[in-house]
Amino acid sequence: MSQAKQVLKQAHASMSQFGIDLLKFYRAIKGLPHYLKDYFEFKRQLNLSGNGFCMGRLYPLLQDRFEQAGAASGHYFHQDLLVAHRIFQNKPLKHVDVGSRVDGFVAHVASFRPIECFDLRRMKNGIPNITFKQVDLMSDDFGLCQYCDSVSSLHAIEHFGLGRYGDKIDAQGHLKGLNNIYKMLKAGGKFYFSVPIGPQRIEFNAHRVFSLKYLIGLLERRYKIDSFSYVDDSGQLFRDVRLSSGNITNNCSCSYGCGIFELTRI
Repeated sequence: MSQAKQVLKQAHASMSQFGIDLLKFYRAIKGLPHYLKDYFEFKRQLNLSGNGFCMGRLYPLLQDRFEQAGAASGHYFHQDLLVAHRIFQNKPLKHVDVGSRVDGFVAHVASFRPIECFDLRRMKNGIPNITFKQVDLMSDDFGLCQYCDSVSSLHAIEHFGLGRYGDKIDAQGHLKGLNNIYKMLKAGGKFYFSVPIGPQRIEFNAHRVFSLKYLIGLLERRYKIDSFSYVDDSGQLFRDVRLSSGNITNNCSCSYGCGIFELTRI
């Protein structure tokens, strides 16, 4: 990504925090002439048709014509489908998720099996196949040892301890979270894990970005790495990639990619 694009991306992200979406504003301005042209033509046809409809309040949607048919790329799209499919194949007895997206991955899994969700924040229960528990995975008093044979945590650990979700500030939060996940997983159990990958850094208070060298150093002491996939900076998925020394050194050429691990607890 060029330096200019990076600056624009950062400006867009910063302005969005104050409710100003520069991309939406640009697309809305671009779509306004199309909207006005279509409106007057439709109203002309409606007046001639006599089909029983009248015009209600105006509800302009100025951007949709510039979008693709659907969002079939990106970190969440690929990781959610990939890991849900692996869980379907592996058929664990008890699967627990830690902090993954409910309206994506969790919903995928709940469509074919029960899933238990742990999160620092509250969520209303009453969703079929989903049991929710409010749990602090950074707690020093975490007591759920050998709790399940399958755990997922997708695009979540990078946030631990940065305060973004009301969690306490803790520079070692990601390590505490990973340690408690290890405790609750039975020997031989599966851990499905994803985080942003690239040159290692913290972009406070959004997330951490991990280097593959650092991640592998953390994981290989406790897990066998069954498979590694990643989503690159352009949002494309690469399945079952070999963790060669070159890929590890350059983080699969990612600046802000998504590394997806399937692990087995040793």
